Amino acid sequence: METTSLPQGSEITGNVLFYEKPEPLSRDTHGKLGLRTVDKPFAFAAKTNVVPLTVTEFAPAAIAYPIIFAGEGYQPLAVMGVAQGTNLFISEDGSVEPDAYLPAYIRRYPFVLAGDDKGERLIVCIDRASSLLAEGADVPMFENGEPTEYTTGCIQFCNDFEAERQRTDNFVAVLKEMDLFDTRQALFHPRNEDGSIGEPQVVAEYFAVSEEKLLALPQDKFMALRENGALSQIYAHLVSLLGWDKLITKVLVRNAAEQAQA
Repeated sequence: METTSLPQGSEITGNVLFYEKPEPLSRDTHGKLGLRTVDKPFAFAAKTNVVPLTVTEFAPAAIAYPIIFAGEGYQPLAVMGVAQGTNLFISEDGSVEPDAYLPAYIRRYPFVLAGDDKGERLIVCIDRASSLLAEGADVPMFENGEPTEYTTGCIQFCNDFEAERQRTDNFVAVLKEMDLFDTRQALFHPRNEDGSIGEPQVVAEYFAVSEEKLLALPQDKFMALRENGALSQIYAHLVSLLGWDKLITKVLVRNAAEQAQA
């Protein structure tokens, strides 16, 4: 599939998380645009509790978040909040907790690659609705009719992200072919007033790699996963699931603080 950065008269298809008004990047339309320098630029993600993740991000993301698979396509997701509309690591003012890994899906904003109406090529787009963009802003996107070094770097980042996304699709396809996925639940065990543990509550249902199925693989398939690097990513995912307790604890602490202020 061809990638182009400055198409004219093209239409894009599909809906992409965070992008309210994606437009194909054009020197004619966006020649005066620039990026505003903002100390806390990530407010657009403050109400998103799950964010797509590429497989090469599993290791750094596992330190901060549970990594799950969801939907018919088993999309890998970083769980950044328990409830919809709540991100426990990114505040509404755009600040990010110091220990939080920031997924590339967020870092590429307001740039994105999108398919054209014929599905023949990927087009570099920007979210024209983004508050980070403004005419005459600090970091210009074009100079003398040509993309600036900043814009060129952003386009390259999007191309690299697309390559990682395709690598992730291949990774998921291998796990599906080996029938390694299983359904899991994240549970919360509340305490009763007398200190005893109450009935468990289901926080989330998702897909995860079954360690039992993984260890039951024939030796040749298991070795294949190790040799192509997939095995280390699988274990990063499995270790990340220990983060559910941390995530639930953050919710309880936040709720207690809000109640104390009420």
